[in-house]
Amino acid sequence: MTLEFTKMSGAGNDFILLDNRTGNIALTREQVARLCHRQFGIGADGLMLLVPARNGQADWAWQFYNSDGSDAEMCGNGARCFARYLQRTTGWTKPAVSFETVAGVIRAEFDGDRVTVNLTSPHSLRLREPVKTSQGDLEVSSLNTGVPHAVVFVPDADQAMVQQLGAELRWHAHFKPRGTNVNFAQIKGPNHIRVRTYERGVEGETLACGTGVSASAMIASALHGFSSPVRVQVQGGDELEVAFSCQDGQFAGVRLKGPATFVFEGRIELP
Repeated sequence: MTLEFTKMSGAGNDFILLDNRTGNIALTREQVARLCHRQFGIGADGLMLLVPARNGQADWAWQFYNSDGSDAEMCGNGARCFARYLQRTTGWTKPAVSFETVAGVIRAEFDGDRVTVNLTSPHSLRLREPVKTSQGDLEVSSLNTGVPHAVVFVPDADQAMVQQLGAELRWHAHFKPRGTNVNFAQIKGPNHIRVRTYERGVEGETLACGTGVSASAMIASALHGFSSPVRVQVQGGDELEVAFSCQDGQFAGVRLKGPATFVFEGRIELP
């Protein structure tokens, strides 16, 4: 099978995008993992298929997979890339576009190579819970921003044990049965944080995670009094902006703004 693909990056979080409006592409979990493999495939943190909308509530729809081939509910950086891919692939000329995801309908607004997407309403906020780890007791907060995220505040993100401690928390009994993504957040100043993320499904650190920086920004608001919008520096070097409202401890109206760039296009033979 020969696939024509587009490779994109959202603040260093990279993705493979495929046009499946005809419904001719059917990938197994193993095939998705091979395409995302950085030595034997194209290399990516995730893969998206463009498909027609199903319920009439959005313009388009996606099917999204983690790099290990597992299904993913939502991805903030991926959503921005998908919106720009829609512009180029379908000839979309309107200033905004909507598409269906497992987490709900996402609306994207265009501003050159920067895109703002709404995230679905966050839920399951838990603050300052003690979690026992190999490094001792940690204070961990968590929030679901379309996918579950744990947030640990650290004095220096450069020194955070992202791979070791991230993997441990990702599979920790505290977050059973599905596990969690893990974010290590450093306060840089008023309404300004730096975040490194260990992503579930990638099973390693990515250069950015849109839902992760959003969870970290809102938890920073709950714990440290940050106000909207919050600037977030990610490991890839870019800066994202998270805007939200909060009333009676409930967050809503979450919007994530950042770059979405085309990297290259190509064809690949898939056994």
